[in-house]
Amino acid sequence: MPAHSPGPLPPRASRLASCVLQVGLLSAIVVVGFQRSFDLDRFFVPKELVLHATAALAGALVLVRVRRVSFTWVDLAVLGFLVASALSAALATNPWVAGRALALSLSGATVFWATRALHDDGLADRLLGTAAVAVVLAAVTALLQAYGLTSAFFATERAPGGTLANRNFVGHLAAFGLPLLLLPALRARRWTTVLQCIAGVVLVVGILVLTRSRAAWLAAAAVLAVLTLGLLLAPALRRWALVGRLVLVLAAVAGGGALATLLPNALDWRSDTPYLETAQGVLNYREGSGRGRLLQYQRSLALVRAAPVLGVGPGNWAVAYPGVAPAGDPSLSGSQAGMTSNPWPSSDAVALVSERGVLGAVLGVLFAGGLLLTAVRTLRRDHDATAAARAVLLLSMGTGLAVAGAFDAVLLLAWPVLLAATVAGATFSDSHASHVAVPRWLKVTTVALLVVLSGVSTVRSAGQWAAMQAYEADESRAALERAAAGDPGNYRLHLRLAQRTRGADRCPYALAAAGLFPHAEAAQRLAARCE
Repeated sequence: MPAHSPGPLPPRASRLASCVLQVGLLSAIVVVGFQRSFDLDRFFVPKELVLHATAALAGALVLVRVRRVSFTWVDLAVLGFLVASALSAALATNPWVAGRALALSLSGATVFWATRALHDDGLADRLLGTAAVAVVLAAVTALLQAYGLTSAFFATERAPGGTLANRNFVGHLAAFGLPLLLLPALRARRWTTVLQCIAGVVLVVGILVLTRSRAAWLAAAAVLAVLTLGLLLAPALRRWALVGRLVLVLAAVAGGGALATLLPNALDWRSDTPYLETAQGVLNYREGSGRGRLLQYQRSLALVRAAPVLGVGPGNWAVAYPGVAPAGDPSLSGSQAGMTSNPWPSSDAVALVSERGVLGAVLGVLFAGGLLLTAVRTLRRDHDATAAARAVLLLSMGTGLAVAGAFDAVLLLAWPVLLAATVAGATFSDSHASHVAVPRWLKVTTVALLVVLSGVSTVRSAGQWAAMQAYEADESRAALERAAAGDPGNYRLHLRLAQRTRGADRCPYALAAAGLFPHAEAAQRLAARCE
């Protein structure tokens, strides 16, 4: 996005907060752990640590500036969603998992309000530029894996996931991150910037194709459709839809896809025509993973009926789902009876309504809908090209997140939360939203509380990572006990301790494991001996 005309230099604290967010955006992409025994958590925990630390530091730096942010009914929806989520977490079967999932929401809200303050200080373009670089960086790491590079930074399965561990995660990020590159390519005055964005588009579209993620492909199609409509409908942007640069951008999109399918890679697909096969089956829900998703969605409704108002608790879908799923359900683990194969459902929407209940779902939809409705108003009413472009960015990226999240886990993960919260805060225009009178002290107090909670979450994530490192370094009982003390909510550690301890000494660990996942048969068998 081109910068505004030069104005007063932003306060030093705001500039520092902007730097913190920029470092956080890039770090969340590349940071990983090397504890291979923990599979996905060696990717998730370090990235959660980055999110929480970024939120705490950036929020603390702009705490005084937050009082100047104009609160709207969208902000009230965020507050309501957080309160409802906290109530749900307090009643959850597994409070440790609930606290971990709730922490993502709390830190995401902190980043959103911190970025709102930086937007008012004229630092939005800097953040949006770094967000675009982060999307390209994720694409590059996945492309390196796709074309044969092996590294401890990459997961050995689910390639090409790069530093995000899973090809679907990379595909989602590529899809909803595309507008961060497409709009600057259309608007930039310098051809060097245009060419940089075009190169980024080629890389991102290339990995989008290589991931073969059906949800990502659908999301990318929706993103391109909304972005094109935005250019046509916004008076301040309409001329961009008719100029030659748009042809160049579309050529880059087509070229990136063509290169991905034509250049030989190191991916081991079972089909001779993998990309055509995925394209033909993009809406196939009669067999395979599509059918598994439908069954999962249907059976997750039983969780909504059991806890309609507040849900089963943030992150507790994996705890409760085995209780409503019959044997042989494709979402259940084939090696651990009574456990799910993934720690989250294959849909943000299913997670929202089953884990946080109807109340949390309604408030979450009000927040997201408020952001998009305000963007539409800005698009139609604002004749400032920068404001209109940001509205198109918010609309297209929000649409991509919604489509990808309808079929996969997206905003249940740390790095999409950090990216989405940053972009939302940097593009939200409160001049076209309904304002509410909120005392300045209440704004500051709210964000200060969130900063403290993000700080607590930072400490907890650091403890989880240290526990993983302790376990990996030494699998003795003493090392396991130290790891369990550092991460009391780790089911795997408690189960392993129960399995390696004899007599009555095993009971505290067996009961702890059974309490965390009541349907896990291995833990229940061990706990039954303690009755």
